[in-house]
Amino acid sequence: MGELYIQYEYWVAAFQLIFAMLGMGATLTVGDFKDVMREPRSVTFGTIIQLLLVPLAAFVFIKVLGVAAGVAVGIALIASIPGGTTSNIFTYFARGSVPLSISITGITTLACLLTTPLILGLLITQYLPADFAMPTKQIISDIAFTLLVPLALGMIILRKLPQYAETISKWSIRASLIGILMIVVGSSMAGRLDIEAFGNENLMLVSGFVVLLAIVSWLATILLRLSQADSTAIEMEVIVRNVNLGVLIKASMFPAAAGADPLGDMVLFTVLLYGGLQMLLAGGLIAIRRRS
Repeated sequence: MGELYIQYEYWVAAFQLIFAMLGMGATLTVGDFKDVMREPRSVTFGTIIQLLLVPLAAFVFIKVLGVAAGVAVGIALIASIPGGTTSNIFTYFARGSVPLSISITGITTLACLLTTPLILGLLITQYLPADFAMPTKQIISDIAFTLLVPLALGMIILRKLPQYAETISKWSIRASLIGILMIVVGSSMAGRLDIEAFGNENLMLVSGFVVLLAIVSWLATILLRLSQADSTAIEMEVIVRNVNLGVLIKASMFPAAAGADPLGDMVLFTVLLYGGLQMLLAGGLIAIRRRS
């Protein structure tokens, strides 16, 4: 099983992401964005926080704390990807502005076609082997064909075949969850998720980065004097990243192969660990917002 997963890691990640975005697209219409665009202040600030403030926070975090190469690349990868479909769901449960959350997700998903390889190039070049070549074209292709195309296809299905959209969305999300399970189980069986090799110090560092993003987003929304609903949406967008895309890009940058790959394994562990921690933190934010 472990060897089979190694052989098909990239395609498992692509499968998971395609169905996640198809499921999201089948719930969206152009009208979901219109009301937010009439008052663009919050969506503008939310997008700026995502595309500029989050990568800046990652840069400072990596530099100040002297993070190990694999963890540094993983953190940079997390900072370079947009929010995912889960952020929209969590925003709903936290009584935040769902249209704002959807709008920021959509805009940053489109933007990451250019910003993701740019941010990665700026943040991680010094942590990579001298002979490493950043697969920029592959990353752009991955984003286009696994994010944008299925998202657009889902929206077309909702528009043209509305009677089937809900069912397609539901089963697509279920398929994406199976993909996540395959990634975790396959990586574990292949020896890619070795918590002892990763180390307690790195566990604390990744946990600290999750908390840092939560603090940065909270302070930014306070300084900008946004409503609680808009603040909640932006906080969720910052905390809950599209970890699925992170796994796919990791597979493009560090293709799984037989034998040890300490750098690639640390990157994968960092991304998946962040994915688990962001769920815990978002759950806590939901509890706080629902009380208030």
